[in-house]
Amino acid sequence: MPVAITVPELRDQLNLDSEHDDTLLTLKIDAAEAYISGFIGGPIPSPAPAAIKQAVLMLAAYWYELREAATTGGNPYAVPFGVHDLVQAHRAWVV
Repeated sequence: MPVAITVPELRDQLNLDSEHDDTLLTLKIDAAEAYISGFIGGPIPSPAPAAIKQAVLMLAAYWYELREAATTGGNPYAVPFGVHDLVQAHRAWVV
């Protein structure tokens, strides 16, 4: 699967320094790319369009910040607002 974003890009999105563990960031990127790929119904194009890159960044950063399956008093959403809007145009519709 093509890589939509890199660890340094996610690190920049999160305002993290280079001392953070790249393994966890890579896991979040992989999960976000798999989610987006499933949502659009096919592989992420290479090179990835800007909207897909932004959606992957948003989702990976969100999942990095909120690592628990449930929250109390916080945001109950599994996917941050705007992710689906960004990738909707790239979705393969089956009729």
